[in-house]
Amino acid sequence: MAAGPVRHRPKLYPPPEFPPRKVKLFATTPPAIFPPILGLLGLATALRVGTAEWGVGQELADLAFGLALPLWAFAACTYIVKILRRISVVTDDLKVMPARAGLAAGTLGGMVAAGLLAGFAPSAASVLLLAMLAAHALLVGLTLRVLAKSPPEARQVNPGWHMTFVGFIVATPAAVALGLDGLARGIFYATLPVALAIWAVSLVQLVRRIPPAPLRPLLAIHLAPAALLATTANLTGMAMLAQVFAVLALVILLALVASARWITESGFSAFWGAFTFPTAAASTALMLQGGALGWLGQGLLVLALGVIPWIAYRVLKLWPRGHLAAKTNAAEA
Repeated sequence: MAAGPVRHRPKLYPPPEFPPRKVKLFATTPPAIFPPILGLLGLATALRVGTAEWGVGQELADLAFGLALPLWAFAACTYIVKILRRISVVTDDLKVMPARAGLAAGTLGGMVAAGLLAGFAPSAASVLLLAMLAAHALLVGLTLRVLAKSPPEARQVNPGWHMTFVGFIVATPAAVALGLDGLARGIFYATLPVALAIWAVSLVQLVRRIPPAPLRPLLAIHLAPAALLATTANLTGMAMLAQVFAVLALVILLALVASARWITESGFSAFWGAFTFPTAAASTALMLQGGALGWLGQGLLVLALGVIPWIAYRVLKLWPRGHLAAKTNAAEA
């Protein structure tokens, strides 16, 4: 007698909780809050350079800094609360590629803030800069540990690697402002080969395969290292290198503009935060060069004045009700 078809019992799912479980305060703080805030801090830096070029007061730049600094401090405090609830949550967040770049943006924001704070409170700026460099070094170590335990496909080079492994370069303007030119040059020469390696590998990857549409905005991150290397070289008296990297930044910027429709094909998302800081950094780098590049930098700054706050608002408004954490797979403490 032939056996009948095997019937599988439907999988049982746990019933929904009622009343719904209440998430603890800041337990799901998403790392995705940091890239747009970093962009706002970068915009304040660009405004300092731009207002000097325009021959107007620094009030607008100081206002931008006065708004961005408390926002960064609040975001940092909320993530610290998340860590205090469960310290291993950092490792969980680092397992997700966009979150790795987001956490790096958190420490980089502190470095930019130190540079902006240097003219007001040098001692506090020095402490903040050194603390952020130490925190970023710890983040690099944790990232390497997570990557070593991840499957091969999760270890592939991506634009976010610039934020983590080249991110120290963001500290150089602050170091110069605090009179630490030697530190700035040391960071420049240490991060330069890393940036070149990531660019080279990324270019090969881009030729071999087309990145998924939702991740394409992250390609804008490639602009930031070129802009920061140009700015660092300019501030430390390496004029030839400054011009080389400023031109490289312009080439990357033009490539991004030419492919803007393709990059933004999937529509607005939290990943658009990747557009903010590179745009501000490129504006600063070009303006410091002067001449035709300086005019382009000023035009980019005018554009950034509208685009960066708009993106920051669109991303950060998803934060309070937990939508940003859900969309970016943020870990819960």
